[in-house]
Amino acid sequence: MRFCKTFLVGSTVLLLLMFCLPAVAQGPSDSTGLTVQDQTTSAPAPPKAAAPADDDNWHFNVTPYLWFPGVSGTAGALGHYVGVHASPGDLLSNFQIGLMGNVEARKGRLVIPIDVLWIHLTNDKGLPFDTGVNSIKLGLTETLVTPKIGYRIVDREKVKIDALVGFRYWYLGESLNFQPQLFNGFSKSQSWADGIAGGKFEFALSPKASITVGGDAGGGGSQLDYQAVGVLGYRVSRMMVLDLGYRYLYVNYRNNPPASFVFDAHTSGALLGVTFNLK
Repeated sequence: MRFCKTFLVGSTVLLLLMFCLPAVAQGPSDSTGLTVQDQTTSAPAPPKAAAPADDDNWHFNVTPYLWFPGVSGTAGALGHYVGVHASPGDLLSNFQIGLMGNVEARKGRLVIPIDVLWIHLTNDKGLPFDTGVNSIKLGLTETLVTPKIGYRIVDREKVKIDALVGFRYWYLGESLNFQPQLFNGFSKSQSWADGIAGGKFEFALSPKASITVGGDAGGGGSQLDYQAVGVLGYRVSRMMVLDLGYRYLYVNYRNNPPASFVFDAHTSGALLGVTFNLK
């Protein structure tokens, strides 16, 4: 009899546990009828941060710099020609240097660079092609204006690539003085324009240092006209970058026969400048 009572009590407790434990394990439900697990799964994801709008403002960079060039090649006029070879050291000894300025405007991916160059070179040891002349003193003045327009085909934080087209306007003035004075000295000038196309690549080495490599080539007024430029930039402040680089420029200009003006020369040397980010 005692065994039956014990069995009935144990059976009753076991049944109560079987019905109560699932309810306790499931936990209380909220007012919406969803379990905690359902609420976690169906909760809306936090909204994504809006992407910053594209910068559609105008930006301007101004770069004044000095160019310390040497020159080699052939120059002449009116049937008299001279072979020229003057190193940057030769020209600096006579305080002959070049002045350059570059202005670049940019809006979105549109880029508009304008380059202006003026140099005055002298060489009193030119090698003459005329018989009986020991040397020729050559004075050469170059004025170049190069406007371009382009599109930034790659615009990333560390890499920027621009495709550019434009033209280069040349003004050249030559003066020749012969030694000994077998011929009277003379001077002559010429101007022309060449259509050009090229590009510019900017690579960020660090938050402060960058490398810029550019070049272009073309012709029209001249038989051939091309240049290459490499610059290492170091940012000293938000608005100022120091530039150290090298520029190589070649042009081959000859008048139609008879050639009354010839300038076939390589001009190259180091450059030093400062870029100001105005906006």
